[in-house]
Amino acid sequence: MAKTYEQEVATINLIGGGTIIKGEVVTNGDFRIDGHLFGSIESQSKIVVGPSGVVDGEVKCQNAEFSGEVRANVKVSELLTLKSTSRLTGDIVVGKLAIEPGAILTGHCSMDDGLKPMESAQNDTEK
Repeated sequence: MAKTYEQEVATINLIGGGTIIKGEVVTNGDFRIDGHLFGSIESQSKIVVGPSGVVDGEVKCQNAEFSGEVRANVKVSELLTLKSTSRLTGDIVVGKLAIEPGAILTGHCSMDDGLKPMESAQNDTEK
């Protein structure tokens, strides 16, 4: 009997300039937004908001690079890069943050360096 192998192919998704999407986007691959997204986006990979891109909603991903406008709460497990043309309004939780001169950030920022949550850290000391 022949074995079938599912091959993971790196996918790159795109919302092109002039395109408006309303709703929830979930993907495993990279995602680039040059249009307008009203809603949430979640990726296991990288999200790029281009210079003409706009996001109104919520963003969750591994890595992100913003050059456009983001009005959202953002959670990035690794690196968030704010390019000089970016405008971010919202609360962010990131592993690492890089901000170029000229970028605008309005909101609260929390950096999570991968430490265990308090509850599990307390459970470990009780053992």
